[in-house]
Amino acid sequence: MKIWIAAALLALPLPAFAQAPGIPSAIYTDPPADKTHPAAMEVVHIPSGGIRINGVVYVAQGAGPHPTVILCHGLPGLEKNLDLAQAMRRAGWTVITFNYRGSWGSPGDYRFAQNLEDADAVLAFARDPANAAKLRIDPKRLVIMGHSMGGWVTALTAAHDKALLGAAMISAGNMGWLGKLPRDQAVKVLRSNGMEALAGTTPELMADEILANTDSFDFVKAAPQLTGTNLFVLTSDDGLAPMSNALSAAIAKAGGTGVKTTHVATDHSWSDARIRLQAEILSWLATLAPQN
Repeated sequence: MKIWIAAALLALPLPAFAQAPGIPSAIYTDPPADKTHPAAMEVVHIPSGGIRINGVVYVAQGAGPHPTVILCHGLPGLEKNLDLAQAMRRAGWTVITFNYRGSWGSPGDYRFAQNLEDADAVLAFARDPANAAKLRIDPKRLVIMGHSMGGWVTALTAAHDKALLGAAMISAGNMGWLGKLPRDQAVKVLRSNGMEALAGTTPELMADEILANTDSFDFVKAAPQLTGTNLFVLTSDDGLAPMSNALSAAIAKAGGTGVKTTHVATDHSWSDARIRLQAEILSWLATLAPQN
């Protein structure tokens, strides 16, 4: 999601650049094959809002059950971070990717509030005993992670789901911030993100939904509910970093101590820092659920 931020936001200081972690072997080495419980890709259709949204599960090899990441894409979700999903699977994590209602072929009309409902539905799917057994998921070790608008979904989902092992936001965009813009500017920003992958919506409808929900869509206001969350906040040189910085600062002010932040000099899609992104995420995941 590309958002043109006011000059005042761009002028805010960025966090210090974090030293790059070592390169985990899962980034460049396939694990020994497990012929009894091989890695797999499973197409799933997840109940949400009376329909079934499209998903793909990257099942980690081994008998499991495996810690599992719910991976949320952005608006419209051109960068789906499937290279990251594959790296996480090689590291022993099962990954569930999905398309929100009205996006990328999932049935229904696209609405921001439904994105939040869909994330909850995917978590419920992963926790269902039958699904967990079939897909070798450990329902007690779930992480939610999102890029761009998906980072917004991640923050607001983690704010109310206290059973999560952790949450990670990658170059997140705060939809509540958009609600503070004049409507015509919000429409312009939303139109710039591309609409061809979304059904049943227009930039005008999207802007009106955000304007009607500015406070509840503002992830900074969720900071008090995130003080106990293991939260990894990654930012880049895309102009959105001040939004995530504001959330991190608000969590710290509310007494939270579980936030890790990293800033990397790359674009919104991390186009020239894909290995760095994988290394940061895998190193952080290892602190949540070390692999044997």
